[in-house]
Amino acid sequence: MSTQILLTLPDDVYRRAERLANSAQRPVPGLLNDVLTQAISAWDIQDVSVQSLADDLLLARCDSQMAVEQSERLSELLDRQQAATLAPNERPELWALMRVYEFGQLQKAEALVEAVSRGLRPAGHP
Repeated sequence: MSTQILLTLPDDVYRRAERLANSAQRPVPGLLNDVLTQAISAWDIQDVSVQSLADDLLLARCDSQMAVEQSERLSELLDRQQAATLAPNERPELWALMRVYEFGQLQKAEALVEAVSRGLRPAGHP
């Protein structure tokens, strides 16, 4: 099942999406749908505050890492981007994986702040 929505984008965001869609030879709505689907699916967002986590789960979040497959694919795509060989249809995947990485880093940072406040980790612990 799908839900149709009306989405208003800033003009500059739409123009960039349009350029990306043109380079990937795809319609803009399909490209935006894929980018949003990949990004939201990739984020394992849980509605649990770090303050409510048990100590062991909090420390696990402090030490969490991106899945190996995602990390390897991110490295591969970043290498292609650096070498200017990234295919237009790989850009949405790179974008989504970068957001997964950033979100994971944010979760780790929030967990570390809480772990320090509980005395589970010393301040300045990596």
